[in-house]
Amino acid sequence: MTVSSWAVPVMVLGQFAMLAIVPVAIAMVGALRHGHDRAVRWAAALLAVSYAVPLVIWLTRPDGAPSLSKDMHPGFVAVIVAASAVLIGSILRARRR
Repeated sequence: MTVSSWAVPVMVLGQFAMLAIVPVAIAMVGALRHGHDRAVRWAAALLAVSYAVPLVIWLTRPDGAPSLSKDMHPGFVAVIVAASAVLIGSILRARRR
């Protein structure tokens, strides 16, 4: 789950936003199955929602760009990176306990 949390911002910033759906899904499933800390589950849900919003916008727009990376607003990129940082921080905090 930690590796996938790190992979999401790397993939989104590296213009592989569509492929980032895999680590987002892994982080969400991992948080739901193995996350005993409520903060980890909420952070994973925040990451999933922050990724799903631009994905849905891209899929529903008839005049969208050919790739999600090119269509995604930089504000969404910042939100996804911040949500991933929150998830990483909550995972590390949960491990220390």
